[in-house]
Amino acid sequence: MVQTPIEPQVLYPDSDGKPMADNTVQYRWIVRLVANLKHLFKGQTVFVAGDLLWYPLQVTVPPAPAQAPDVMVVLGRPDGDRGSYKQWEEDNIPPQVVFEILSPTNSAREMLHKQSFYQEHGVLEMFFYDPDSYDFWGLVRPDRNHDFVPVTALNFPWTSPTLGIRFEMFADGLAVFYPSGEPFKDPNVIFAERDQAQQERDRAFAKLRELGIDPTQL
Repeated sequence: MVQTPIEPQVLYPDSDGKPMADNTVQYRWIVRLVANLKHLFKGQTVFVAGDLLWYPLQVTVPPAPAQAPDVMVVLGRPDGDRGSYKQWEEDNIPPQVVFEILSPTNSAREMLHKQSFYQEHGVLEMFFYDPDSYDFWGLVRPDRNHDFVPVTALNFPWTSPTLGIRFEMFADGLAVFYPSGEPFKDPNVIFAERDQAQQERDRAFAKLRELGIDPTQL
């Protein structure tokens, strides 16, 4: 009997049917982390994504093991669009860092399952934050052969060994800082700065062309 191969979209769907966020606070945190982490690693070989399904293993029958971290960071993989993160197509590099922004519908059982999944499949740093209660905890290890060390707000200020970003807790909740000490920005500010830089680049290129210089040859 000849078996018909299962279509990839059946084995590895690009959606788990769940919403990106349950509320606006959770959504803002996810967008803020993604925008600032992309800005931090601009021009480097780093992939940052929000609410993207990660498939660590190739399978022949569904369901394939998967999780969709609220935010994932993969050092060593290029930026770009993906329907999902299929690890075997990415030099078998797992996300090194993941973030989960909790909502009222998240259960302790769900978070424990995520922790177990991330531990099993090679995550080095995982961070969980509840923007309503300001509860924060993380688990960090230097490589997958070591045990995790817990990180809580009691350890703050604390700097991520992998990303170099700093975490602090204030009266109004968690704050995250660039390695330079500058706080993470509102995503709209990052987008505006990006647009301004592009406009300045376009003006400079136009001026070079007026002078008879092809900027692509510089």
